[in-house]
Amino acid sequence: MEMVQTKVHHKKRQVVIFIILIILWEAGSELIQYSILEETESGTFVANLTKDLGLRMGELAARAAQVVVKGNRQYLQFDPETYDLLLNEKLDREELCGSTEPCVLPFQVLLANPLQLFQAALLIRDINDHAPEFPAREMRLKISEITMPGKVFPLKMAQDLDAGSNSLQSYKISSNPHFHVLTRNRKDGRKSPELVLDKALDREEQPELRLILTALDGGSPPRSGTTKIQIVVLDINDNTPEFTQEFYEAQVPENSSLGSLVLTVSARDLDAGSFGEVSYALFQVDDVNQPFEINANTGEIRLRKTLDFEEFQSYQVDVEATDGGGLSGKCCLVIKVLDVNDNAPELTMSSLTSPIPENLPEIIVAVFRVSDADSGHNQQVTCSIDDNLPFLLRPSFENFYTLVTEGALDRESRAEYNITITVTDMGTPRLKTEHNITVLVSDVNDNAPAFTQTSYTLSVRENNSPALHIGTVRATDRDAGANAQVTYSLLPPLDPHVPLASLVSINPDNGHLFALRSLDYEALRAFEFRVGAADRGSPALSSQALVRVLVADENDNAPFVLYPLQNASAPCTELVPRAAEAGYLVTKVVAVDGDSGQNAWLSYQLLKATEPGLFGVWAHNGEVRTARLLSERDAAKHRLVVLVKDNGEPPLSASVTLHVLLVDGFSQPYLPAPEAEAAAAAPAAPLTVYLVVALASVSSLFLFSVLVFVAVRLCRRGGAASVGRCSVPEGPFPGHLVDVSGTGTLSQSYQYEVCLTGGPGTSEFKFLKPIHPNFPPQGTGREMEENPTVRNSFLFS
Repeated sequence: MEMVQTKVHHKKRQVVIFIILIILWEAGSELIQYSILEETESGTFVANLTKDLGLRMGELAARAAQVVVKGNRQYLQFDPETYDLLLNEKLDREELCGSTEPCVLPFQVLLANPLQLFQAALLIRDINDHAPEFPAREMRLKISEITMPGKVFPLKMAQDLDAGSNSLQSYKISSNPHFHVLTRNRKDGRKSPELVLDKALDREEQPELRLILTALDGGSPPRSGTTKIQIVVLDINDNTPEFTQEFYEAQVPENSSLGSLVLTVSARDLDAGSFGEVSYALFQVDDVNQPFEINANTGEIRLRKTLDFEEFQSYQVDVEATDGGGLSGKCCLVIKVLDVNDNAPELTMSSLTSPIPENLPEIIVAVFRVSDADSGHNQQVTCSIDDNLPFLLRPSFENFYTLVTEGALDRESRAEYNITITVTDMGTPRLKTEHNITVLVSDVNDNAPAFTQTSYTLSVRENNSPALHIGTVRATDRDAGANAQVTYSLLPPLDPHVPLASLVSINPDNGHLFALRSLDYEALRAFEFRVGAADRGSPALSSQALVRVLVADENDNAPFVLYPLQNASAPCTELVPRAAEAGYLVTKVVAVDGDSGQNAWLSYQLLKATEPGLFGVWAHNGEVRTARLLSERDAAKHRLVVLVKDNGEPPLSASVTLHVLLVDGFSQPYLPAPEAEAAAAAPAAPLTVYLVVALASVSSLFLFSVLVFVAVRLCRRGGAASVGRCSVPEGPFPGHLVDVSGTGTLSQSYQYEVCLTGGPGTSEFKFLKPIHPNFPPQGTGREMEENPTVRNSFLFS
């Protein structure tokens, strides 16, 4: 009896793949074909792919060439220097292909940038490294002595793992007068031995024969294997068992349970008694690979091991029926294993690129191959990814797929993608395999830094300390790494007259702004400049923002009195008629403050007076007026000290001294100032001084008399009023107070005139009200000291 196993590939793809490869090989397809002997040492040269593929020298290395072979073992490799194709390990043809001939190892050469895939195949040539082997060391035959010459007795085959001419070719038997051996070619390509009876046996003469059967292969030198044959000559047994069919066929699904009935064979023997009793057995049993067993009495063949279609697709089993006399008959049974969808698809990743740059369309992310160990409809697969991802799957050839970007990616929108590739077969039930990959998006410097505000307004108080932190500008960049690192700088000033480099500085790393020196509100109230922010990418991108710095005022300037001007050499005396009523305007104190806001709000108050209660000062405008009616008892000369105070914190002030002279009209003699009286009371000077003073007095008296005479005449005529004018302050003054003519005098609005008018019964001073401009700041005011000097200038007509 005999069992034949058709082994295509040890736990590999079925025989269909190899048939297709054989057809392509023989048809001279576009496959690049190479060949090599099995068991060749690792590192052996296989091919110069640069030349065979028509590539430039070094292109394989530049395009990151890969050799893709099915399965997890890498049989081939590139030489790291020359990129010649080399063997990575010894190849065993029998392990790779079994009995299949030719043995072809398909592989692909994968090139990137751009993606190219070249098909190639390596033919593994057999060497005679296996000798034929019989399944048992000894075979036993029982032959009746009445068997006629010419009878054929099938024997168990030997197996040779080699292929082609190195496989088993013939059998021979040791020399004897009764038998010779024939080598029969089977339909499956194997060769089986048959023992042919040449001369009738005689039990009485020789009850037992021992022969040696030898199997020979076709290698050079040939290898052989032997087994012993024991022939027992039986007494008369007329009939041999005969099967109802010489050839049986059966099909069994690969997922059949153990003990399942495959089929039942039946044989009968026409003899009677024990010679007619038949028992069944498998003729050629391989306990390792044999998945079947037979019931010796009933002929039922059942499954004793799990079947695997991907390992064996069919079995050829010989069954032997033996009667009680030792005669036997044989039949052949072919059992085909039916494929069921019991293998999930497999995905083999050949190339994965991560990270990938943003802003580039249709980038090849991955190249992979899908396969299914099943056959037919169960082997067909579909491949898919989630629809909401910006990626596409494109089928290539030989079950290869490429994963490409659908369009340009934006790292700032999404920097990482988790992609699940689902491979589903078309079997029932459908099986699927999921493969997860993570794709990172690398940054490209495509975003300029952006300031958090288009413009910044900063405020700093004047008189600040140098290197004071006055504010911060901030810009962010949506890129990553060096492309997102921002450096700050000051751009050229908008106004070339602003010394920006000496006013502010900026920290290039964090955007902190510092005042380099103390700022003065009165000199510079505000200034603007631009700040730039640039990233460190290539090329660098930048943006800018406007910064406006407002200098806040502090109360660092005291009020400055413009009128009356305190001049030690020419003090000013105000004349007030005694007939003046309450509220009479004596004069007006005019002052300015270089500060702004409430720091420049001025208030006036009477600090000292010769006679309290006689005069008052209006707090808001500085007008000095009489507080009541004047009388004859009031002193003629008065000294007033007016305090001018701002509204700052702390408040600063200045004072001014006024001299007021009460007169009974303008016809009375000139009254000397108190200082003159004090000088008259002094001890007499030497004679020379007295003479000079006397001469001056006489001259002055004469001049005064003439003037009085002229004035009286004019008054009597009702002529124009005589005009008395206090001295007007003259320059030089600060530039912001001088007249536009540049002469150094006060502007017209700050000149005050004192006019003396004559009329029946009354005399009074009339003051022209000044125009109050908005004065610019000036230097720090100081408390003004009293100036007792008075200067009168009157003009009479």
